[in-house]
Amino acid sequence: MHLDQLAALRTPDGERALAAAVDLAGGDPLSAATALRTRGVPAGLAAAALTQAELRRRAVAKFGLAAATMFFTRAGLEQATRAPVADRRARRLRDAGVRTLVDLGCGLGADALAAARAGIRVYGVEADPLTAALAAANAEATGLADRFTVECADATNFDLTGFDAAFCDPARRRGGTGRRVFDPAAYTPSWDFVVGLTERVPRTVVKVAPGLDHALIPAGAEAEWVSVAGDLVEATLWCGPLAEVPRRATLLTDRPPVTSGVERARSCRLTGDGTAEAPVGPLRRYLYDPDPAVVRAHLVARLAERLPGNLADPTIAYVYADAPVSTPFARCLEITDVLPFSLKRLRALLRDRRVGRVEILKRGSALDPERLRRDLRLSGDESASVVLTRVAGAPTVLIGHPVAPMSNARPEGS
Repeated sequence: MHLDQLAALRTPDGERALAAAVDLAGGDPLSAATALRTRGVPAGLAAAALTQAELRRRAVAKFGLAAATMFFTRAGLEQATRAPVADRRARRLRDAGVRTLVDLGCGLGADALAAARAGIRVYGVEADPLTAALAAANAEATGLADRFTVECADATNFDLTGFDAAFCDPARRRGGTGRRVFDPAAYTPSWDFVVGLTERVPRTVVKVAPGLDHALIPAGAEAEWVSVAGDLVEATLWCGPLAEVPRRATLLTDRPPVTSGVERARSCRLTGDGTAEAPVGPLRRYLYDPDPAVVRAHLVARLAERLPGNLADPTIAYVYADAPVSTPFARCLEITDVLPFSLKRLRALLRDRRVGRVEILKRGSALDPERLRRDLRLSGDESASVVLTRVAGAPTVLIGHPVAPMSNARPEGS
């Protein structure tokens, strides 16, 4: 998209083209473009409207019904924070007393809009002219332009005087290629700038990739990993007075956002210092597969303490316990069989059990699950869970089945 295309989409003709494109989004692009042109929509406007309608359709998963009036780019939508995550972060800032927030590299405005909904006055800074214009258009479309304004400027040269807090979501894609960047040294703005923000604005929040090396976490900062319905989506650094604990794993349900706000997602949290090591012991009857946020936050030992349980291999983040416990922080399987890895033995055992459907989990195994599924050549009307892992360093296969959550037990950390 270009600035002139955005301007065209915001005219009455553009709005009509967008309205018509909504009914055609998701179908054959050529047929859709032809259908719009037969209604008198110019080719360029038709292409822009169809692209935007398709992006809005995809954006519903992140923004809810508000996506129907917002504007997106493909790269911007992919990096945008999911609404339940942004909403929770905004509430935490508001509850910490933040009233004015500068959003450095605000992108399409996902986090800024959530903060504005929470009553915070947000000043967005965005270097790319088109992205800045899209963020401003989204502020208007959501009725938040009085609390979220955007300036097209270089975040590294922006005057930060007088703001209660700063938020920064560095770009993690290479310009032009759209490819993801995993090395923080290649972030835009640079990692040195991001780390130095706390010297200028003590209450600083930074959104980073979930794979961030713990060694890069600034001293005294809280590092939080967030998952939504079991999908690890981001990590956040809470700096200065905003830091509450060294490490936190936050699990959110995947409730869809509503029209102008967000239905509050249920939140569970596990905290600790991230340095404890879980005890290592024998296999037990129940296997707990921790949520990825727990694993990335280095809080598996904390989970093992709560169950209580132990690892069967010091390098594998599966926790084993003698009893099923209702916990939101891990999925529980009851183990029925344990055997050294052997394709022949595994196939024979599953056939004897008339297993025709398997879910395959793995930690510490180089085997490809889909290739193994084909090699097993299963048939039958039963199902099972197959876990590929290591026990005391040895390749091991565990067979079991999921344990249903216990409705009469209160989940931890809720």
